[in-house]
Amino acid sequence: MLRHCFLFCIFLFSLSLSAQTPKDSTRVAQDSTKSDVLLKQIGNGFFPTSFWNFDLRYLVKFNQYEGFRTGLGGVTNDGFSEKYRIDSYVVYGFKDHRFKYKIGGGARLNEDTKTWFNFSYTDDLLESGSSKFLTDSRFFSFFEPRLLNIDLFHKHITSAVSLEHQITPNLTTETQLAISNIRPTYSYNYVLDDKSYDDFETTTATVSLQWSPFNQYKTKDDKLVETKNGFPKFSLQYTKSFREVLDADFNFSKLDFRTIHKITHKNKSYTTGVLTAGLAHGDTPLTHLYHAYPNNINKATILSRFSVAGINSFETMFFNEFFSDRFTTLVAKHYFKPFAIAEKFNPQLVLISRFAIGNINNIGRHQNVSFGTLKHGYTETGLEINKLLLGFGLSLTYRYGGYHLPKFNDNIALKFTFNITL
Repeated sequence: MLRHCFLFCIFLFSLSLSAQTPKDSTRVAQDSTKSDVLLKQIGNGFFPTSFWNFDLRYLVKFNQYEGFRTGLGGVTNDGFSEKYRIDSYVVYGFKDHRFKYKIGGGARLNEDTKTWFNFSYTDDLLESGSSKFLTDSRFFSFFEPRLLNIDLFHKHITSAVSLEHQITPNLTTETQLAISNIRPTYSYNYVLDDKSYDDFETTTATVSLQWSPFNQYKTKDDKLVETKNGFPKFSLQYTKSFREVLDADFNFSKLDFRTIHKITHKNKSYTTGVLTAGLAHGDTPLTHLYHAYPNNINKATILSRFSVAGINSFETMFFNEFFSDRFTTLVAKHYFKPFAIAEKFNPQLVLISRFAIGNINNIGRHQNVSFGTLKHGYTETGLEINKLLLGFGLSLTYRYGGYHLPKFNDNIALKFTFNITL
């Protein structure tokens, strides 16, 4: 419903632009450019005003712990300042009856190298077992399917400072120092040195790099503009947690790696591959382990598990089924040329194969939770038929190999897909 209202507003805005009677061709071109810029901004998840860009990610979301989550947030734009920015939000969960917020900002230290010093104070939730690269580009989707079924969150209050820096146009870095108070929302204890922790403090330093060696750029109006989004791309991140520094409880380190590749074929089809690996060493609680991005609900029948497929998630892997302190996943997809059935009906067939392997040391330290390991290798294969109606399609995935389940139906995931581009 929100998506339709949103698109309807865009449609009305476009009509209002086209209804104007331009005085000359220059005015028509300017209006068209403004409309294109607005649509691009909205497609990136922002609604711009003169000095503040509202972030559409905070309007409405849903998950199993908060229920509906709604609020407002955003970041200042060049109309406010080219050298300083404010980046903040506030949201409310209707199921847990709790406000979450972030107060943040930044100062530009060098324009040519896009060097920014940032600070933030965040009181919010994170999915336990998730991992994110600091250098990842901001991701926005009108509909985040995996989020609907997540129930394993931990509360965190985090104070952080970071430094963004572009070494070259193809190599960017971000370094962060953070202090966090973490409290799982589920029953969990981590046992270390005869002490049981149900909440804990961490003090971490993180260095993240993103290398896109095949991107191409040109100078336009004294600014560097990307002309080609090349592949493969590489991300590397190292995190170190220091025990007894600012009252931190655990000493551990994490090393994360990811590469993304895309091969475009002559017949307008293309193939993508995402290889991800992670290694956690030391006294690592469940909140900071790896879960391989499962996306299947723990229910009895295929139809009761019917939901929406994610992008790189494992559709037949049940939530909270596996955790690892070292793992590797590979997701390969082949997109066929869209079927030209009608002018506005061009469904697309996608073949998908996913593989994950991992393991964990000291599993007995994790109390009040039950999960398995990926040491035998997890495999699933499936297909999607996308863009059948209003951006929706269908996905069918089958689980086989080392973690094939005894009941045949439990190995099958039938779901919606959702793809829309403004």
